[in-house]
Amino acid sequence: MINDSQVVNAAFRGSFEPALIEEINRIGIYQEVEEGEYLIRPGSYIRSVPIILSGSVKIMRPDAVGNEALLYYLSGLDSCAISMTGSPDNKPSEITAIAEEKTRLIFIPVEKVDEWICRFPTWKQFVFRTYQRRFDDMIATIDSIAFQKLDERLLTYLKKKTQSCQCTVLQVTHEEIAREMATSREVISRLLKQLERVGYLRLSRNKIEIL
Repeated sequence: MINDSQVVNAAFRGSFEPALIEEINRIGIYQEVEEGEYLIRPGSYIRSVPIILSGSVKIMRPDAVGNEALLYYLSGLDSCAISMTGSPDNKPSEITAIAEEKTRLIFIPVEKVDEWICRFPTWKQFVFRTYQRRFDDMIATIDSIAFQKLDERLLTYLKKKTQSCQCTVLQVTHEEIAREMATSREVISRLLKQLERVGYLRLSRNKIEIL
């Protein structure tokens, strides 16, 4: 049960009907996480659905040798479509969810997803809208890999990252960008320096300022 119901009421007023907000207050778990904190790790079991109130979370897909590819970002009043499906075969998670910054969120038991679809029209709309957003994100990711050159993919990555944090200064290393884009640090460093020369950004230690 959420102790401070004002948090939920303020976040969802106008989006969910009062009866659903009351349910969220009753069974939801409010949590604040710091930058870099894991919400989901590969091998863990998804028991609840996160709804982001503020901040941002990145969803990654690791491979067998530890490399990770960025799938999409979650921000205000977003949720993870993968967590909504749960796992009918009780299989462990194959994704990583990491807070990009200090983030406030509410966890809803995964079994409530289907139950609330039948009971609350606004929840049904929220779930379907979440699926559509994540599908669009995945199509955009596939398109960038299949049809964009690496420099174009890097620009798309930086744009998404600034949109997610609603900021123009990114606290990120070249190594981290390379890992999320499944390429080498040397290639990313070279492309970032090219972007700096044309005035798109300014580089400093572990920091990128979009101009």
